[in-house]
Amino acid sequence: MTASTPSTGPGGPQSPAGPAPHTGPAARGAAPRGILDRLDALREADLPVHGGRTMAYVYDSGLDGVEELAAAAQARFAGVNGLDMTAFPSVVALENAVVGRAARLLGGGPDTVGTFTSGGTESCLLAVLTAREHARRTRGVTAPELVLPTTVHAAFHKAAALFGLRTVSVPVDPETYRVRPEDVAAAITPRTALVVVSAPSYAHGVVDPVAEVAAEAERRGVLCHVDACIGGWYLGHLRYADGVPHPPAFDLSVPGVTSLSVDLHKYGYTAKGASVLLVRDAELRRHGWFAHASWPGYPVVNATLQGTKSAGPLAAAWAVLEHIGTDGYTELSRRVHAATAALTAGIGALDGLRVLGRPEASLIAVASEDPAALDVFVVADEIRAEGWYLQPQPAFDGSPATLHLTVTAAVAGEETVRLLLADLAKAVERARALGPATVGPALAEAAAGLDPDALGPEEVALALSLAGIGADGALPERMAPVLAVLQALPPRLTERLLPEVIGRLYRPESGAPPAPGEGSRPAEG
Repeated sequence: MTASTPSTGPGGPQSPAGPAPHTGPAARGAAPRGILDRLDALREADLPVHGGRTMAYVYDSGLDGVEELAAAAQARFAGVNGLDMTAFPSVVALENAVVGRAARLLGGGPDTVGTFTSGGTESCLLAVLTAREHARRTRGVTAPELVLPTTVHAAFHKAAALFGLRTVSVPVDPETYRVRPEDVAAAITPRTALVVVSAPSYAHGVVDPVAEVAAEAERRGVLCHVDACIGGWYLGHLRYADGVPHPPAFDLSVPGVTSLSVDLHKYGYTAKGASVLLVRDAELRRHGWFAHASWPGYPVVNATLQGTKSAGPLAAAWAVLEHIGTDGYTELSRRVHAATAALTAGIGALDGLRVLGRPEASLIAVASEDPAALDVFVVADEIRAEGWYLQPQPAFDGSPATLHLTVTAAVAGEETVRLLLADLAKAVERARALGPATVGPALAEAAAGLDPDALGPEEVALALSLAGIGADGALPERMAPVLAVLQALPPRLTERLLPEVIGRLYRPESGAPPAPGEGSRPAEG
């Protein structure tokens, strides 16, 4: 047997690969305290999830006790299986309460129904699946299409790939970054199963003209979905705040809107994963459900893509919604609005930066005035060194490379806003001195000639090495050069390479499972 180099993982140094069983703590069972210490050590390399410095992925209310309440509620329901509501009627009671609250906030009527899901992606997938089946059963559409603005979330493209719909992408206005209703109308055909609009779009934080687009869809007998995953809870409560401009109409109260998705683990500040898909009525919703009785086991009916699922996130969401309440969310929305306005004005005043569009929610897209002199990807690296994470967004379809800021309630303080703007100004000056990350013309020319579907392992390895990613999958400390290469590649080639990048990161630890009888007793302590 050939010896291999031990690797390091959550359990510490690993045994060489081979038939020998694990020895040491992995075989005996580890003490709880040691396990928790190891988890804490792993978290040290992560971005912070509190304090507002991570301006993507995490949502912090800044309120004391919310996380502890969610954890306690989740623990009480962690073992409850949401698969069978006849065995666990508590699931029905909690889901009806959460969906009812969302429906009342977001324009639902007496017929509105909904489903609690694991997150925004699942809510969007279910909206597309429902529309596909509705088009097939009620209109006989066998080659369904999905009409999407180019700014729509990637989850809808994922849904189309999974469920066999053709996507029809509609460009957005190059100044406002909103889709134009007349362009959507021109894209609708007898094969259209669903039209999607965003409230707001993730990349730019602007709200599409929902009323006008929904009217065009309704006129042609087509369903219209509003993706309010990131902004619905915030915008819905902002309408109750005094002294702030109210958002345009975007929810189920708008004629022609037939479904809407809203994430609670975003501006509801609940534990992940918690989202709601609201649907016009039960007759429409049934098209997205799965039922099966043609087997000798128990009858199956699934409202979600999951079967077995813990009721823990549902209980945690219900608890946090009850605790914060309408008045609390309205105040949090008002604070977020004030912080977003202050950051938008402050960033616009910095030399070399500009805010794209006119953000109507809590998301800001920041571009460079002169990319040849100031590279926002380099700015992202520089401000990360100051302890902030601003998410880089590559250029696409007329939208330049940008930095994305998700403004949460934890950012909503004058001191935090002042500190962020000061650190951003310093990062801009350092990035200007460093110069932009560049891609050689020879590389860009060679990449343009590659066929993504024909790339073999050697070509993939070469392409990734040119992007600064080694065979071990480790990402470089500075991401600007990697992002510059990926941005320069044709999108299909980037989509071919990205799974290879992530695939190199996810490799199982080496070693075999314990032999029978080993590891049956936990370690003392």
